[in-house]
Amino acid sequence: MLWLYVLTRIGVWITAGAVTWLFPPDGEARRPASPLSAWQRWDWWHYLHIAEDGYFPAGAGPWTPGWDNREAFFPGFPLVLRAVHAVVPHWAAAGALVSFVAGGVAVVALARIARRALPVADAGRRTVLFFLLSPCAVFLAAGYTEALFLALALPAWLAAQRGNWAAAGVLTCLACSVRVTGLFLAAALALHFVLGARERAPWRSAPWLALPALAPLLYGWYLAARTGDAMAWKHAQERGWYRDFHTPWEAWSHTWEAAFGHTQATGYALMWQGELLAMVVGLVLLVVLVIRRRLPEALYLALTLWALGTSYWYMSVPRSTLLWWPLWIALAEWSLRRPRVLAAYLYVAGPVTTVVAVTFLTGRWAG
Repeated sequence: MLWLYVLTRIGVWITAGAVTWLFPPDGEARRPASPLSAWQRWDWWHYLHIAEDGYFPAGAGPWTPGWDNREAFFPGFPLVLRAVHAVVPHWAAAGALVSFVAGGVAVVALARIARRALPVADAGRRTVLFFLLSPCAVFLAAGYTEALFLALALPAWLAAQRGNWAAAGVLTCLACSVRVTGLFLAAALALHFVLGARERAPWRSAPWLALPALAPLLYGWYLAARTGDAMAWKHAQERGWYRDFHTPWEAWSHTWEAAFGHTQATGYALMWQGELLAMVVGLVLLVVLVIRRRLPEALYLALTLWALGTSYWYMSVPRSTLLWWPLWIALAEWSLRRPRVLAAYLYVAGPVTTVVAVTFLTGRWAG
C-alpha cells in the first residue's frame, strides 16, 4: 500500500516542479521558483498566519477592517504545523511533511478498513488505488487539513470497528480539532455504537463517545473569551465564504447559475460544474449506503452533504470527496465485480487528476 502512496507522491511533486517551470509568475523569468512555492495557495495562507501569529495578533480581529476571517479554521492543523516548524524551518516544507506523513497513515488505515469490508485479498490495494488517483488527490499533498484529518478519522473508525471505543473517542476528538467534519464522524460513531451494542459491557464505553465534543467546545470557549462570540468560527465562514444558511434547492440553483448561466469566467464556471458533479456523486453514494443499510456511514455522509449543500452555493465539495472513505471502498467493490471499471477509472481519472493538480498549483482553483 505504501509503495503506491510513495509513487503517487513522486508523481504529484514532479507535477509541482513542472508547474514552476512552465507557469512562472513572471513570464520572462529565467530561473524557476522553488517547487514549494506552488503549494502556497489559498487556505494555506490562513493556516500559516495562524501558526505564525495566532488567531488575533496585536488585538486584531473581526472588528478590524480587512480582517482575513482566520478564526473560520480550526486550530488542529496550525498547531501541528507550528510544532513541526520547530524542526523544519521552512514553513511550506513543514506543511508538506505533515501532509506526507499523515497521508501515509491514512492510506494504511483505509486499506485495513477496506479489508474488513471486502473479504478479498486485493481489497485494500484497490481501494487505496482509487483513493490516491481521485480527482482531488492533490490536496493530500498540500498543506491543507485533508490528510491530517484522515490520519485521525480513519484510525478512529477502524478502532470503533474493533470495539476499542477509548481509542475511537480520543482520535475523533483530535479529528474535531482539525475540521468541524469531525463532529459528523462522532455522530456516525455514536450510531455505530448503538447499532452494535448487544450486551451490557459495551455500554461502559459510552462516555468515550462524548469526548469528541471537547475540541469544538474548547475552541468555542477560546473564541468567546477573545471575541465574545463562541460561534465566531461559523460567522467568519459566513462573512468570508458565503456559508450562511440557504435551502438545498437555493444552493443548487445558485451553483447551477454560476456553472451554466454564463455569469462567471470560464475557469470559475468549470469549478462550479465540478461542485455540482461532486454533489451528485455524494447523493448517489448516500442512496447506496442506505439501501445497503450501512447506516453509520450514511449518517456521516448525510451530515457532510447537508453542511456543504445548504450554503449560498456549493464550495469545496470535490475536496470533501477525499473524506468519503465509503466511496473508495464502493468503487473497489464495483471493480471487483466488473473489471472494466478499474480500467475506465484509471483512463478517465488520471487526466482529470492531473488537470486539477495543475489548476491548483498555478493558483487558478481552490478546489
